[in-house]
Amino acid sequence: MVFAATYIGDTPQIKDLETLFGNVIASVMGIAVVVLFVMLLVGGFTFLMSGGDQKKLDAAKGTLTSAIVGIVVVISAYLILRTIGVITGVSQITTVNLNLGHP
Repeated sequence: MVFAATYIGDTPQIKDLETLFGNVIASVMGIAVVVLFVMLLVGGFTFLMSGGDQKKLDAAKGTLTSAIVGIVVVISAYLILRTIGVITGVSQITTVNLNLGHP
């Protein structure tokens, strides 16, 4: 699978880095969303199953707080990247482009 070259057999160019970075950023954002969702589920489940135990409640609150802070960080990073894309005129920085060599 080719992530940067426009067509199979072409010499990679600087503009192909835009596509590569866009794909990397989209992949990292997707993985972060899945991890944060799992953290919310684990924290919620721990909170429900704590049975009044203060240590378990504190652990669950810590997990939920970390997940919410993570969501805020991911959304902030996405908005910063979008702003950089608008300022620099780079349109593919937050989109996935799977150009596999077909014209």
